[in-house]
Amino acid sequence: MKFLIDECLSPQLAKVAIEKGHGETSHVVWIKIGGLKDWELKPIILEGDWTFVTRNSVDFRGPKDKPGTKGQYPEAVQQSLTSR
Repeated sequence: MKFLIDECLSPQLAKVAIEKGHGETSHVVWIKIGGLKDWELKPIILEGDWTFVTRNSVDFRGPKDKPGTKGQYPEAVQQSLTSR
């Protein structure tokens, strides 16, 4: 799986993913697209077939006080992983 780590997360996360066998992982800063808004990243993510990793869940899921609503990207497929 190809992971693209958002700039709101540490580049260390990308390094860990690579160490764990996800060699095609990158960080937005490493590929010189840091500073772009998520909506500006969207075509890059789709064209590169990336799985985008971010903390900006409200952009994709909507506010937590309004369950079931959509965020800015209602067509995006959601996958949520949580650690315990």
